[in-house]
Amino acid sequence: MNKLLAALVASLFTVGAFAAASAPEATASAAKATKVEAKAEKKAEVAADATSKPAKKAKKAASKASAA
Repeated sequence: MNKLLAALVASLFTVGAFAAASAPEATASAAKATKVEAKAEKKAEVAADATSKPAKKAKKAASKASAA
C-alpha cells in the first residue's frame, strides 16, 4: 500500500511540474495575440481619425462662414 501511495504522490508532482512548464508557452502566445489585436485597433482608430478630420474641418469652416 505504501508503494502505491508513493507512486501516486510522485505522479502528482510529475503532472504538476509538466503543467507549470507548459504554462509560459501558452501565455506567450496569448500575449502575442493581444498585442496583435491592440495594434489592429490602433490602426483602425488612426484610420477613423484620418477620415473624420476633413469632416470636422469642413464643419468648422461652415460655422465660421455662417458666423461672419
